[in-house]
Amino acid sequence: MLTLHVAERSPEAAVLADGASVAAVGPFQELADGHPGARVRRWPGILTPGLLNPYGPELLEATYHPDPREADTLGTEPIGGERAREIFRADPARLGASARRGVQRMLAHGTVAVAGELRSRAVLDAVRRAGLAVGQRPDRLPGPAALSPKPLILLPGLVPGGPARFAVFDVGDRAELVRRGAGTCVATVIGGRLVYRAR
Repeated sequence: MLTLHVAERSPEAAVLADGASVAAVGPFQELADGHPGARVRRWPGILTPGLLNPYGPELLEATYHPDPREADTLGTEPIGGERAREIFRADPARLGASARRGVQRMLAHGTVAVAGELRSRAVLDAVRRAGLAVGQRPDRLPGPAALSPKPLILLPGLVPGGPARFAVFDVGDRAELVRRGAGTCVATVIGGRLVYRAR
């Protein structure tokens, strides 16, 4: 099934997805006229190729992402450092569930690829099941691990025949995305599937 994604601030970069692949990239009206049967998804902001988060091991293996049912005791924010190590030592099975929740947080920040050497089978499974690509980690990491790292690392542009993997951010342009960060994500698509949508 053809789906045409367009963001209001970047109509020249609309994406026509055919299942898990990009069928075409170009001006919205041109693609809509050429494929009148395509389902259209309209988004605010700009459509981008999505982000690479270089902190895969730090965010998925060394950080505990609490279950919402643990909010009373652990809060809702990610837990790192010695406290995370204590949680994983006390119950190693928590790593897989934490990684799945961590992946969901990454998707909510427009992440479509991660980098860094992941060693845990449970974490690798969570990454694979979500469809996240695994990319090359930059030689130098600029700062602390974060869901919205600075600087943001955008993936190369989308091309016909390539994977339908991208993210939409509710910003006016890329400069505003850099300024406001990845928390402005409104939609993430991996393998042609909408895997995150802001409420």
